[in-house]
Amino acid sequence: MLNFSALHIIILVRYMINETRQNDSGSHSLETLEGYMAAQQALLYVLYTKDKEFIRDMRKEYINMNVFDALQKRFAFLFQEFKNIYISFSGGKDSGVLLNLLLDYRNKYASDRVIGVFHQDFEAQYTVTTDYITRTFKRLENKSGIDLYWVCLPMATRTALSSYEMYWYPWDDTKQDTWVRPIPEYPYVINLTKPFAHYRYRMHQEDLAKQFGRFYKEEHGNGRTVCLLGMRADESLQRYSGFVNKKHGYQNECWISKQFKDVWCASPLYDWSNSDVWCANYRFDYDYNHLYDLYYKAGLKIDQMRVASPFNDYSKDALNLYRVIDPEIWVKLVGRVCGANFGAIYGKTKAMGYRSITLPEGHTWKSYTQFLLDTLPARLRNNYVKKFNTSIRFWHDSGGGLSEETIRELVEHGYHIRRNGISNYTLNKNSRIIFLGPIPDHTDDIKSTKDIPSWKRMCCCILKNDHTCRFMGFGLTRQEQKRVDIIRRKYGGMIDGK
Repeated sequence: MLNFSALHIIILVRYMINETRQNDSGSHSLETLEGYMAAQQALLYVLYTKDKEFIRDMRKEYINMNVFDALQKRFAFLFQEFKNIYISFSGGKDSGVLLNLLLDYRNKYASDRVIGVFHQDFEAQYTVTTDYITRTFKRLENKSGIDLYWVCLPMATRTALSSYEMYWYPWDDTKQDTWVRPIPEYPYVINLTKPFAHYRYRMHQEDLAKQFGRFYKEEHGNGRTVCLLGMRADESLQRYSGFVNKKHGYQNECWISKQFKDVWCASPLYDWSNSDVWCANYRFDYDYNHLYDLYYKAGLKIDQMRVASPFNDYSKDALNLYRVIDPEIWVKLVGRVCGANFGAIYGKTKAMGYRSITLPEGHTWKSYTQFLLDTLPARLRNNYVKKFNTSIRFWHDSGGGLSEETIRELVEHGYHIRRNGISNYTLNKNSRIIFLGPIPDHTDDIKSTKDIPSWKRMCCCILKNDHTCRFMGFGLTRQEQKRVDIIRRKYGGMIDGK
């Protein structure tokens, strides 16, 4: 076994994260639990196997081509392989620069091709963002070969601001008097008076975006269709992993993924950096969302400058900026979404599960969790209870893959555990560990990882309004996935028009 100091470990983790291959490029953020665990697992893989091939494969291999030329090559590939091309335009810097670069390429090399522009409007956004989107659509509305779709439909959008609501609904027709802004009135706006095919009332925002791809394909002759996204690998670990772990990319391209039959998503900017995006805007004199100028003046770091729904997990800690940057919109946000004002005031405090959470006097983490559960409405309480019980059963019956270092720590600190085979979901085939006794109240004495069960982790989910329990590593449960599969089988023919 090699003897690695703490400094060596930090250097190695950063090396593996930042020096990734161009075809699977991107830098990670260790801000999330998933990011930490993935980096740790990769590190342990190297420590225990000393696999030089693994280290070499994670390096970035530069080719004799800059990112702009590589993008032009990808555009050529997309125009050759796909009959229908449209872009999902959010109003952010990445989708904005991708739209401009795409249109430049189309005008130069394929002027006869039609390009679709899809904007999914979440109602609650900065005025400057709305202005930028409006400018862009106005600039394109009289251009030949461009189809515009500005979608303003009620959709379930996750909120992390309230213990009483899991979703809020942009353009909710039952709350029209409290809309943050009037619905746009242009010929290309899609609303409840003229929804697109496959739209279901109050469907999830992710499903709406996917079903629009199916609609666009049918509207344009049912040919092979691709949606272009402004996603980049260096935005987050999740984005990076999405590219690296792509198993079914189109013609083995990691930046293209399948949605439905003959409907694909492509991220041709996947290996671009923030600097590349802003350099392109400057060199080609593209219009952009001037919200970024306001963010800069407000002192935000580059990785904090996001154009997204203000109420999700990633944006709620910056919600207070609305009060400063756009006070008129802010006043309407407070009356529109439950918990907006509370989130703005306490978004970065212990009140919403950030920083060090202290246990109230007289409570254990288990009793405090149970107390918080009793304060919630039945629907949300049952949601948490089901996921907590699932986690407890999992760690008692099946077990999760843990590193040897973590296992040694657990034994040394007196935790009653037992090995239960090998986990196939870890890079180095870690042992599965089950807990023989009660789930620990907390695991603050375990330093190697936080990816072990405790009542403290459950409590943090409630405090963070983490309804899906991502902090505990949850995705869809088997039961939830089973229900999804049943619905797909039952209604798949209807969706496909059969």
